[in-house]
Amino acid sequence: MITEILAAIFLLAGCFFMLVAALGVFRMPDLLTRMHATTKSGVLGAGLIMCAVMLFFGESSVTLKALAVMAFTTLTSPIAAHTIGRAGYFIGVPLWHKTVKDELKGRYDEQNHLLRSSEEQKKDQNS
Repeated sequence: MITEILAAIFLLAGCFFMLVAALGVFRMPDLLTRMHATTKSGVLGAGLIMCAVMLFFGESSVTLKALAVMAFTTLTSPIAAHTIGRAGYFIGVPLWHKTVKDELKGRYDEQNHLLRSSEEQKKDQNS
């Protein structure tokens, strides 16, 4: 009985964070902030749902699979978000007009599609 109540609490919490991730897609102003909202809340929501699954079923095979899902989403979600954000930046998706800092500005060579490090940029400026 208590495990079912805990599983329901974890499931509701996971669904709440998934809802927050979905709302972040609509409410955030640009690609980078949308990705931040979806990756953070999405991974947490999926992890909480997998915890509910582990509690509800209580079998070792289900627990192992749920842990694998949690590990996979925790490892791959930030990498995917970084790749999508980098691709969006390089193809020219505009940043939000209130963005304060753009650390890649002036470092991306559009002809060679390469990023220059800050040390290479300083060498070019001193030359």
